[in-house]
Amino acid sequence: MGSPLLYSLPPIVGAGPHTLILGNMPSVMSLTAQRYYDNPRNAFWRIMGEVFGFDVDAPYPARCAELTRHGIAVWDVLWSCRRVGSLDSAVEPNSMAPNDFDGFFARHPGVATVLFNGAAAEKNFLRLVTGPELRYRRLPSTSPAQTMPYRDKLAAWREALG
Repeated sequence: MGSPLLYSLPPIVGAGPHTLILGNMPSVMSLTAQRYYDNPRNAFWRIMGEVFGFDVDAPYPARCAELTRHGIAVWDVLWSCRRVGSLDSAVEPNSMAPNDFDGFFARHPGVATVLFNGAAAEKNFLRLVTGPELRYRRLPSTSPAQTMPYRDKLAAWREALG
C-alpha cells in the first residue's frame, strides 16, 4: 500500500502580494485542520504576529487577513506527495508534485520575493519548479523540528520581512 497520498492547501493570498512565503508541505495537523501552521509548537504565527503587530491568538481568518494586508502570500512547494508523519525528511522523493507556480506568478505579477520556510522548501522548489527571476531567500524553518532558538528565528524573519 505505501505511504498515504497527501494534498496541500490552497494559498493564503490577497490582492497585490509582493512576498510569497513557501513551506514544503503542511504537517498532518495542518492538513487535518485545513489551516497553515496549525501546530501550536510551530513558531510561524508567533513570528508573523511579532513582525506585523497582530494578535497571534486571533481566529485563523483574521491572522490570514493580517498577512494579506501586509502583502504576504503563503503557500507550499508541493501540491501532493506521499509521506508518513509530518517531517520533510519523510516525504518520498519520487512522489513529489509541485504546485502550479506558473499560474500563481501569472496571477500575481507583483510578487518580487520568495522566502523559503526552511531548507526542504528551497531544495524542492529549485529542483521541481522553473520560477521567474525573483529574489529567493531561505530562512530558518519555523517548525519545532528546527531547534534554533526562537529569538534567532525571529531575528532572521524580522530582517527578511522588514
